[in-house]
Amino acid sequence: MDSTVRRQRWSARLSLALAAAALLVIFLTAGLRSVTLLALGAIALAVTAAALWWVLSRTGVVRVLAAVLAVGVPIAVLLHYRAVGLLWVALVALALWIPAVLAGRHALSEAAAPPPPAEYPAARARQPFLIMNPRSGGGKVERFGLAERARAFGAEVVLLDPAHPQDVAELAEEAVGRGADLLGVAGGDGTQALVAEVAARHDVPFLVIPAGTRNHFALDLGLDREDPATSLEEAFTDGVELRVDLGTVGDRVFVNNASFGAYAEVVQSPEYRDDKVRTVLRILPDLLTRRGGARLTLRAGGVVVETPQAVLVSNNPYQGGDPAGLGRRERLDTGRLGVLAASVDGAAQAVAMLQGRRHPGLAALTPAEAVIDADASEIPVGVDGEALVFATPVLCRIEPGALRVRVPRHRKSAPRPKPPLDWRRLGRLAFSAS
Repeated sequence: MDSTVRRQRWSARLSLALAAAALLVIFLTAGLRSVTLLALGAIALAVTAAALWWVLSRTGVVRVLAAVLAVGVPIAVLLHYRAVGLLWVALVALALWIPAVLAGRHALSEAAAPPPPAEYPAARARQPFLIMNPRSGGGKVERFGLAERARAFGAEVVLLDPAHPQDVAELAEEAVGRGADLLGVAGGDGTQALVAEVAARHDVPFLVIPAGTRNHFALDLGLDREDPATSLEEAFTDGVELRVDLGTVGDRVFVNNASFGAYAEVVQSPEYRDDKVRTVLRILPDLLTRRGGARLTLRAGGVVVETPQAVLVSNNPYQGGDPAGLGRRERLDTGRLGVLAASVDGAAQAVAMLQGRRHPGLAALTPAEAVIDADASEIPVGVDGEALVFATPVLCRIEPGALRVRVPRHRKSAPRPKPPLDWRRLGRLAFSAS
């Protein structure tokens, strides 16, 4: 028997044993009260999820009452458990159930890992050109001495000055015109995308230096966001090239995603940057209940989704396995977009989505292109975190293998996606003879 299959089988058995132990703790300790214990917990979770939906989708007194409900229901249930002497039982059962779920999902993950992306030799750059934003990531450029390290490899470095904004795409174009044979960015994903578009158009290698706050593109390339200096140095001294896809929305390139609907509408607000929470709470109710914002229509892969509240189009699909369907991208070279469209009409659907259950209001597609139309001539779009406006309809496409990326030879791979927990399949795996 293959060692991987053997480990998965034992993980399945461990999962079932822990789940059984959690239920036994409840039934043997609480007796007939165990039914009430489980039912009360399930009802509390559903009510709390519904209350959170009402907090986001309502205003005034209803929002206040929903907030009280969202906080009060879990506390009331815990106090009830404590009053009847069952709090410790619930905590022990939970402590057993969590590893049971983790072991089960591990057991159900595919035995064979997909092949790694193809790597190509990387010639030494003679005229590297790097753009660095000193303010990104709380000052990582200065803290790690990135400009000095890059210049030591012969790179021309431009440090952006927030007081005098510069067109980074134009800077990259001029550098290629002077003979630059490597373009790179130490900054946020929005800046990365602008320079990546120039690099792809001229077929020049692109270097990602993870000096931003989030840098999801760097993360999915396997770069260490906590150590941008090592990523920079190893890319120069022991680098390889990957061919990765780029997404386009209209005439704009994105390396991560383009968002439409609720999120895009919120970030367009002038108050969002200074007071995110208050702005979200003020604007979101009208968007979620479709009283405000444009009414969208998504067409992708032969599927039409009418009036979704939110659409996310990503450069390659995100891993599944969580309620929102988001996480890491296992590959950046599948040649497919990831499209998620959410249409939530009420608390019941919100509860189902938060519990990870599939329902018609959540569409997940992997087309090569998608069209987002609306009942307005223009709609806001969040492109790699930047608030933009596009004329409708908006075409999103994938450009397979468009970008040559220079990365360190030794880097992390994305964690394997964990499938939804299927207890029947888990049982078959645990006790199968072969």
